[in-house]
Amino acid sequence: MSKHILLTGSTGFIGNHILNKLISLGCLIKLVIREGSEKKIQTHKSIVSIITSKDIFLESEEFWVKACFEIDIVIHSAWYTVPGKYQQSSLNMDCLIGTLNLAKGAKKAGVKKIVGIGTCAEYDDSDLPLSNTSPLNPKTPYASAKAATYFALEKWCELSSINFAWCRLFYIYGEGEHPSRLYPYLISKMRENKPAEMSSGNQVRDFLPVKEVAKEIIKIALNSQNGPINICSGIPITIKEFAIKIADQFDKRNLLIFGARKDNIFDPPFIVGKKEII
Repeated sequence: MSKHILLTGSTGFIGNHILNKLISLGCLIKLVIREGSEKKIQTHKSIVSIITSKDIFLESEEFWVKACFEIDIVIHSAWYTVPGKYQQSSLNMDCLIGTLNLAKGAKKAGVKKIVGIGTCAEYDDSDLPLSNTSPLNPKTPYASAKAATYFALEKWCELSSINFAWCRLFYIYGEGEHPSRLYPYLISKMRENKPAEMSSGNQVRDFLPVKEVAKEIIKIALNSQNGPINICSGIPITIKEFAIKIADQFDKRNLLIFGARKDNIFDPPFIVGKKEII
């Protein structure tokens, strides 16, 4: 029997890849999207319903009871993520409150599992790979709201007999990414044959293609895994090495200008996840 899945954030970078993968698996999908985003969704027989909202994070518990009618699993990938703004935005609090209202409505509707999307920024700084039991120490409103959502829902879902998985994402890249971010920036500079100004590039990161991220999130949604789970490659690589890999695809390593920008003093030198079996 096909699972009935409610997906939020389906027009976003990660959510759109989740949607495409769900369609390929033949799941029955209900979408909740922002008003005006309807044209971004292509019709498909797997998409059985589309619900619109002016702002899903301001919707009531009652709204979500109706939205989650006959739903088995909720994959909640929506959040405020405008580049350059989301880390410090007060809207993170709205996202936190709105997510809790979604969970309460899902419970009343009889949803069996909720899958939320967290971030590696919830973790404390470490020079060792981060496991799902590593200490948390969020340092921005964004990371704090994500961690607070996890703490609020973990025990609440357990007491409510709802399965709950929290996918902590590391460094994602790929098709559909905002043009201001590293991967599309590098691609555009290579195609334009223009210099790509970089920091030192010595920061160590954990990169994973967005299609692989979407695949792992869905696997978690459809299996019996619960709790916090790292979605990562587990492979440490410097930003410099990552940039060189991209440039070498175009045979234009000479366009990379390392040291042209100052390193961000607030940017941790090492963020790598410990990959878990999914």
